[in-house]
Amino acid sequence: MTAITSIAPAPHLVLGGTAAAITSARRAVVARRYAVDALAVEWRALSQLESIADEWRELAARALVPNVFYEPAFALAAAPVFGREVGAMLVWSGTAPRKLLGFFPARVETRRYGLKLPVLVGWTHPFAPFSAPLVEREAAEPVIAAWLAHAAEDTALPGLLLLPYLPEEGPFAAALAAILRRAQMPAAGFNRHVRAQLAPRGNRSAYVEHALGPRQFRELRRTARRLSELGALLFTTATEPDAVATAIEDFLTLEASGPKGKAGAPAARNDEIRGFVKAAIKGLAAEGKVSIDRVFLDGRPIAVAITLRSGDTAWLWKAAYDEALARYSPGVMLAASLTDELVNDAAIERTDSCATGDQRVMNRTWGEQLALCDLMIAARPNARFSQARRLEAMRSRAVAASDSVRRLFAR
Repeated sequence: MTAITSIAPAPHLVLGGTAAAITSARRAVVARRYAVDALAVEWRALSQLESIADEWRELAARALVPNVFYEPAFALAAAPVFGREVGAMLVWSGTAPRKLLGFFPARVETRRYGLKLPVLVGWTHPFAPFSAPLVEREAAEPVIAAWLAHAAEDTALPGLLLLPYLPEEGPFAAALAAILRRAQMPAAGFNRHVRAQLAPRGNRSAYVEHALGPRQFRELRRTARRLSELGALLFTTATEPDAVATAIEDFLTLEASGPKGKAGAPAARNDEIRGFVKAAIKGLAAEGKVSIDRVFLDGRPIAVAITLRSGDTAWLWKAAYDEALARYSPGVMLAASLTDELVNDAAIERTDSCATGDQRVMNRTWGEQLALCDLMIAARPNARFSQARRLEAMRSRAVAASDSVRRLFAR
């Protein structure tokens, strides 16, 4: 008689296999629903996109990587000032009714490096330092593949792509790298740099104290006490549209009177840009995506910070303070207060400082970093990639050298 022994698989192996099967089946369903050859791609001028604002807004809510600067409330407000020659590649589903799955804004530069070398450059400007496209998170790779395929096939567009301020890590970077590898499209990164971001891991309590260190934290508290001797201090946060409209006026007034305004900050000297700032903030505030923090001294605003939000991400977009009170560090006080607020907001995973590498306040207050680069892609085999890569490297070095000289003289 032969004994037969039944060996049951360990429970964690069964669960692991089940999870893998579910994941595989989900990917298969998504692949069938969003097959690359079933997606439709078109190029439209940014000025023509207001008619699809609803579909565009819904895509932003489902985006693989949130980008508030590419949401309709912000982008349409910026279009008359910074987007006159900007268009967007739109990726649509093949289903009925069709669904917007990808938004890739860019401008065609017919000349670059002083040569007739057309490049399709991702849309950024001084008020929007981030260019991760809006991509449907459920179909990221098919959408990215359709975008690149259209760039390769449409001869009306340049075969060279350049995406400034692109995150080097994260889900979009991973999906793009996989597509480039499979398509064997050459790519190169330039102007690599990092900027401060708030992305606390683990225990979030006492973040500011740990970031600044005991000595600087005690000094900040002493400075706050000295400032409070001049009058009543009040910290407030405006989120409702009417309160935000009042707070943005405080920001513009402070910026115009401070060092940036005296040096000719765009919003301070240009009515068109002031109009854009107000329109963008008004549109985002109506969607609950703006908060403006202020410090008041005897009822007078002495520091203002504007934070924009999209999905699980926030951006510390703009800040200003009363230069006459610089020795009391009202900007640092506001940064510390805002940091506590963001750290305790469970809906926010990370906050981008939008700061340059030498921005001392945020680099000192926020310990995490966001790695960015300008990514060049050759979508077509006949694109002049080697020449463009050499020229872009020279341009990046020249810009870096110029920035170093500027910082030297600023000190």
